[in-house]
Amino acid sequence: MTVTAVRLPVALPTGASEVSGLWSPAPGPGPMIALAHGAGAGMDHPFLEGLAAALVDEGVSVLRFVFPYVEAGRRMPGPAPHAVATWAGVEAWLAAAYPGPYVAVGKSYGGRMASVATAEGVIAPAGLAYLGYPLHPPGRPDRPRVDHLPAIAVPQLFVEGENDPFIQPRDQFDAAVASCRNARVEWIAGGNHSFEVKGARRPTDQIGAGLAPIVAAFARAL
Repeated sequence: MTVTAVRLPVALPTGASEVSGLWSPAPGPGPMIALAHGAGAGMDHPFLEGLAAALVDEGVSVLRFVFPYVEAGRRMPGPAPHAVATWAGVEAWLAAAYPGPYVAVGKSYGGRMASVATAEGVIAPAGLAYLGYPLHPPGRPDRPRVDHLPAIAVPQLFVEGENDPFIQPRDQFDAAVASCRNARVEWIAGGNHSFEVKGARRPTDQIGAGLAPIVAAFARAL
């Protein structure tokens, strides 16, 4: 996999900024994906490394990137408008460098921020894929993050582990998916929020790579 470091301009509410990105082109024509990390990890996390490499093998070009708080060396996510603005910068970079439709994909927090940016009309991806959508904060099912989902017109794919505590109770998650205009769920048997399966230990990069066929098929179908 060829990986090129890039810089992505971002118009934050606090002023102009930049974040780091990694561009991995697939040979020949094919779908493009912008891939965001989760709240506790950057774009070089083994899960995303394995997923990106496997996606390129599937003929999908991948742009990974970090949110401003990671760029600044912080561990806790910054304000939501900063993440939304970052997604806008990612879309602008792709439009200038590689014009064409793309799919916004994100692990947990990164996917949720893509959904917010899309619902607000800030970005216009061809589709959205969530790798472990965080339906609510840990242990707080009384604070679901779902009100914006019905505003999204493009197809949405929820890739979810069956044992993910972030989507419990299940009926709450089912209702959230049902509220979407065009959404479906791809279940990972026995998977938790990180898609690990109890009793079946695998390296983290292999876990990420295992999701590539699902994400690639979704992108190709669009």
